Amino acid sequence: MNEVLIEDSGHVRWITLNRPEVMNAITSNMLAELNEAFKAADDAADVRVVVLTGAGRGFCSGLDLKQAASGEGIGGSDLASAGARHYSTREICTVTLQRMDTPVIGAINGVAAGYGLDLALGCDMRIMSEAAVLMPGFARMGVVPESGGTWYLPRLLGWAKACEVAMLGDNMDAHTAVEYGLANTACPEAEFSSTVDQWAEKIAGNAPLAIAEIKRLFRHGLTQDFESHSHHVLMSVLNLFKSQDFNEGVQSFVERRTPEFKGK
Repeated sequence: MNEVLIEDSGHVRWITLNRPEVMNAITSNMLAELNEAFKAADDAADVRVVVLTGAGRGFCSGLDLKQAASGEGIGGSDLASAGARHYSTREICTVTLQRMDTPVIGAINGVAAGYGLDLALGCDMRIMSEAAVLMPGFARMGVVPESGGTWYLPRLLGWAKACEVAMLGDNMDAHTAVEYGLANTACPEAEFSSTVDQWAEKIAGNAPLAIAEIKRLFRHGLTQDFESHSHHVLMSVLNLFKSQDFNEGVQSFVERRTPEFKGK
């Protein structure tokens, strides 16, 4: 059974973690499959939005602790082989996720714990079901947020709140996550799937070149001074002015119709 499922719906690619019997706990094989899935999605011309979610009741419960306790998996014997390779910058899927120009929506349908929380934080937007819970229990397990959390949390929350979340390790429900700024919205379970679909389709309907460039500039702006960043923005705008999508956007506005962007 594939531990990562891939399904396309129009210009939206769904990537689903697929170990529902253990709430999608991470294995070395799953990480390898997920890394390749992220790369393939970012390279696919027809994919304008990625939705990352989990099968069954959980988003991702983190590393498979039962495997680790038995001396197997990433926390056990795999740490010296496949697990260690995962922690190289070239192979780590959360680094691939951060590099992607295609926007990624985290559809947090259930528990997001440990590595699963880091995966969620790496998404550009997070839509949470009211049944979902964020579980930053790293310190209680004797580890740190090892796959992105130490980078994302201070940027998303500020220093003091990041320390509160990571060092206290308290579980966080969906509405608290929205209040803190770790999720965009919280939905009743009955409305969760339709909300994710609406957000994904709306983004996919916008100009894909512009969407990718917005994400790229946001990412670069985190490490640039304002003047340098403004120069890069100007270069991007001048290039986009030459695109068919920009012409279509102008024409559709003048003609008062819905634009049909081609990503060219």
